[in-house]
Amino acid sequence: MNRRMLVILLSAFVIASMSAFLVWRMVGARISASKPIATTRLIAAAKDLKIGMVLDASDLTTLQVVGSAPTGALLDAKNAIGRGVISPLYTGEPIMESRLAPKGSGGGLAATIKTGMRACAVKVDDVVGVAGFVIPGMRVDVLISGVPPNSQGSQNPEVRTILQNIEVLSAGTDIQKDAEGKPQQVQVVNLLVTPDQAQILSLATSQMHIQLVLRNPLDTTISTVQETAMTNLFGGPKPASTAARKRVKSLPPPFTVQVLNGSHKTEEKFATPGGQQ
Repeated sequence: MNRRMLVILLSAFVIASMSAFLVWRMVGARISASKPIATTRLIAAAKDLKIGMVLDASDLTTLQVVGSAPTGALLDAKNAIGRGVISPLYTGEPIMESRLAPKGSGGGLAATIKTGMRACAVKVDDVVGVAGFVIPGMRVDVLISGVPPNSQGSQNPEVRTILQNIEVLSAGTDIQKDAEGKPQQVQVVNLLVTPDQAQILSLATSQMHIQLVLRNPLDTTISTVQETAMTNLFGGPKPASTAARKRVKSLPPPFTVQVLNGSHKTEEKFATPGGQQ
């Protein structure tokens, strides 16, 4: 075999190898593309679902996702039917275990109350209720205003913060009757509080004027806030504390000595022990 023939054979072998490799790549890519992709069927919301709703079959649908199911996602509709919604769900959103109340707890507001907490209702108006912007999940501070009961007859109103970083559980309206027996709508906001905070809030709502102050939900700092009196707004001196008023009130009055010099009479006042002249 001469040299020319050897070069031709080697060239043909190289061309055939490259062609075989290209054909293998193309066929392999088509085979891979034709393989079915693994998917998972999840239970999703068929419509917008509000807090407190009890789910039935008409509220549910299915959703196919690529890959495995997220942790906590429901895969069977029977695990969702009859359970209450504790967080808003939107159309097409997969239903997670953490968004539903435990089985058997039912629906409504009670199912959304966390263990060890209480729901306390506060009556507000559109202005006090931050113009209707208080919605479930937001955080507020609770302020009270009025004349303190230990003010000793003073008519100087004060305002102070009694609770901070309180979660709003629900907000809506309630129908009550006025003095004439006519129905009227009252704004009601339910706050999620501890049992101790519920006692404080209940006492405050029965005696004082309540105001809710909206705060950033990411701001969880509990600040030290000094109470403010009406006289402070007009540059007047700060009212004396209760302890100071009691000390002033408890001081004994000074005694008076009359001095007679003929027809001339004078009086001298002297402080009692522990008192002031």
